[in-house]
Amino acid sequence: MNVILTIRARLALLFTAVVSLLLLIFCLLIYTVAERFRQREYKERLREEALTSVELLFGKETINPDLFKLLDRNQMTVLNQEEIIIYNHRNQIIYESGSDYLDVSKHQLDQIRLKGELFWREGDREIVGVPYADRLNRFVVVTSAIDKYGFSKQRGLAIMLAVGWLLATVVVAVTGYYFAQRMLRPIQRMVQEIDLITASALNRRLHEANNNDELTQLSRRFNRMLDRLEEAFRMQRAFVSNAAHELRTPLTAITGQLEVSLMTDESPADLKATIISVLDDAKGLNRLANGLMSLANASLDESAVRMQPVAVDEVLWQVRQTLSKQHPNYAVLLEQPTSQPSYAWQITGNDSLLQSVFYNLLENGAKFSPNHTVRARLSASTTELTLWIQNDGPPLPADELPHIFKPFRRGSNGKDIHGHGIGLSLTERIVRLHRGRISVESSTEQGTIFTLVLPLQ
Repeated sequence: MNVILTIRARLALLFTAVVSLLLLIFCLLIYTVAERFRQREYKERLREEALTSVELLFGKETINPDLFKLLDRNQMTVLNQEEIIIYNHRNQIIYESGSDYLDVSKHQLDQIRLKGELFWREGDREIVGVPYADRLNRFVVVTSAIDKYGFSKQRGLAIMLAVGWLLATVVVAVTGYYFAQRMLRPIQRMVQEIDLITASALNRRLHEANNNDELTQLSRRFNRMLDRLEEAFRMQRAFVSNAAHELRTPLTAITGQLEVSLMTDESPADLKATIISVLDDAKGLNRLANGLMSLANASLDESAVRMQPVAVDEVLWQVRQTLSKQHPNYAVLLEQPTSQPSYAWQITGNDSLLQSVFYNLLENGAKFSPNHTVRARLSASTTELTLWIQNDGPPLPADELPHIFKPFRRGSNGKDIHGHGIGLSLTERIVRLHRGRISVESSTEQGTIFTLVLPLQ
């Protein structure tokens, strides 16, 4: 069975585990330090007891061994279950308190003489062996006892630390869950707000706090993404609506002419004229379909378009020749500085898309100019390439300039000129795809000027 934990629960568990582990290490450290201190203190007491015993029994001022044993049996000493054994240089016992708690091996006696002091444990019994020597004798004194009170204190400390660690873990778990829930409350609110955003309610936005933390930045980025999505949906609806309208017009004309031809007995000459008119409408419909297809393809991002070095001046001259062949009455006056080296016109782009841009701008300028003449001028700086395209046609009203690059938008100066309002929109999208920019100015004195700026390679 898979248990799915929420982020809130995982944060609380992780926080509890980390803090609990740190507390456990701290408690173990306290207990270890206390145990070492107890052991060191008791070892010193055993050592002092051993030296005191041998001094009293074999020093300058001695007491009777039987009296010393009597004191030991009646627990006159301060150590619990104490046993004292004194060995001579032949490892023979010359004094034993008589409790028989301990057996000392020859190897241990040799280690005591070699190291000068030896400490070891057997169960709860702690043992210290020390050598003792005077002018006449050499002894080994072994003292052992059980630190009853020290162990009792250690057990009490262990219980206290364990209970404290357990209570602290519970408190940390509860507080960690509370603070995790509090910290993730904005995310819960974001989830609730996101659930209310649908295709029919794209105008809703996430709440943005006044601070600048990560969640606020996430809300802002999400809202900016919603702005782009809403704009894309709006443009898509407008595109579909305008495309349907533009397609319906030539289709209605074709249908109407064919129906009229079927209803009347036209002469061959009239029938031929009708066919020619229908053919023109069909060609216009084909151009419109191609324009819509190009407009859709230009919406792709840069990763879907093959980019390579392109010589803009060469592409511009090719477009000029193509336009002259298709429209012999159009004149394109192209101005290019001869002082610039050939690499000054190199950019990174798509050759066919750039041809479409230049063709649309030049054809548009020549079409609207009274004498069908358009002027184009190239210039380049260290970072950018600029192309100006000017025609002397009727100027565009100032209020129409911001909308000239929108799909199916045509200026009021082109009511009598055939077109669908796709070319400039297609041009603007291709320029944006090449990380460039395009703008337009229009006045009675200088006509209409399109300024195209592209970054150099």
